[in-house]
Parts: sequence; structure tokens; C-alpha cells
Amino acid sequence: MGDVPTSTELTDLTGRLARAGFIAAEDEANELLARAAGDGDLLDSLVARRLTGEPLAWITGKVSFCGVEIRVQPGVYVPRWQSEPLARRAAERLPATGAAIDLCTGSGAIARVLATTRPGARVVASDIDERAVACAAANGVEVYRGNLLSPLPRSFKGRVDVVVGVVPYVPTPDLPLLQRDTFAFESPLAYDGGLDGTDILRRVLRESPPFLRRGGALLLELGGDQADALRDDLAGLGYVDLTVLVDDEGDVRGIEARHGAAA
Repeated sequence: MGDVPTSTELTDLTGRLARAGFIAAEDEANELLARAAGDGDLLDSLVARRLTGEPLAWITGKVSFCGVEIRVQPGVYVPRWQSEPLARRAAERLPATGAAIDLCTGSGAIARVLATTRPGARVVASDIDERAVACAAANGVEVYRGNLLSPLPRSFKGRVDVVVGVVPYVPTPDLPLLQRDTFAFESPLAYDGGLDGTDILRRVLRESPPFLRRGGALLLELGGDQADALRDDLAGLGYVDLTVLVDDEGDVRGIEARHGAAA
């Protein structure tokens, strides 16, 4: 095989991946061929890994998120394209010299987008998993290991313009409904949000006000009827101007609210 894959190689690999049920087969074939860089044995190894269901980003070592290349190490949650609108909206809410916190940062994807979009802002992140912390740090993120907001600098209290997060929000009974290979490689820790999926979401609602400045924005990914389930919590904690974020098909993807009470 030469360094530049031929059209036949691309066609053959695309067909193989498509037959195995991969929806974006041609895109994946291109990425695998690029990663192998003409090494046939390496390509065979990479394809074999992918056919087991191992995340493509773990195999290629990277993923594009909001147009920013993110390094992804094996064992670290892979950022999904469905989270890109939340990241972009968070970047819009972040002033040029403001401050932001990215919770459950994983590879640091959202934090990197915020820092890239607003290079004059201070962006920090947290994650409980040591592999994620190492990966985010490798992506240039100022990251702290610990549970949600607990490890973050106390100097951030009352000064934060944006708190954003893709925290676990899948209801525990729904975990078996996720893609069949998910837990062969990824940890339930990245998904399990408790009985109705709102356990960790509610914790973020409670823990964020001391950090948010008056009028600061909270943006969280969620789904289903969870936005409605959180309305009373949001109101009781001083959040105002709740906006439910939906995708092009009308499915709920997240919430945005401002903290209106004094920090």
C-alpha cells in the first residue's frame, strides 16, 4: 500500500465498515487510512479494533469538535457532535475577558472550544477521572481532579460568567438501551444520572450559584422531560430566564438559565 490510499482501498474499506453497520463508513474509512499512513499491518490492526466497536477517536487518537482538534486517549469519554451546539452557545455567553467552568470535562473538548473562541477568558475544568484529567491537560486545559465544583479554586466564587457541562444524565433503567458496545469500552460513570437521570444535574444546580456572578449563565446537556423536572429546582435556587435547548428535530438537548440572585 502506498502512502496515499487509492480509491479502491477507500471503497473496499468503506464497504467493509458499512456491512458491519457503521453509518459514517466512508468518513471512518478515510480516518483509518490516514492514521495508518500507508502501513498495511497497522491498518489491519486499526480496522480490527474498530470492528469490535472500540470508539474511533480512541483508535485515531483525535476527534474534531466544533472545528477544534481534540486529542482523545483510550478510556476517556469521546465528545459527541450532539454537544457542539451547547459548546457554541456557552462560548457566545462568555465575555472576552470573562471566566468559565466546564464540568465533567472528559477530554477537555468544551473547555478547549471556549478557550479557543475567547482566548482572553479564564477557562477551567474539572473531572473525577484521572485519565480524563490527564487527557484534558494534554489538550491544554487548566483542569482540576475532583467531583464537580469541589476542586475548583475558591477565587472563582462569585466571578464566573458561564458554568457548562455534559454531566451524566441517562436514567439508570435506560442504560441497557444505549448502543450495544458502549459499556464494552466506556464506563457507566460517564452516563449514569440516577433513577430519572437528574441526580447529578440537580447537584450542579445547587453547587453553581456560589460561583456564578449575578446574571451568569448555566448551560447543561440533558434530554427527555428532564428540563421540566428541573424547573422548580431552578426557580428555588434563584435561576431565571430558563431556555430549553432543542435540536433541529425538536428533541430536547439542554437548558440554559441565568442566576439572578446575588452570589
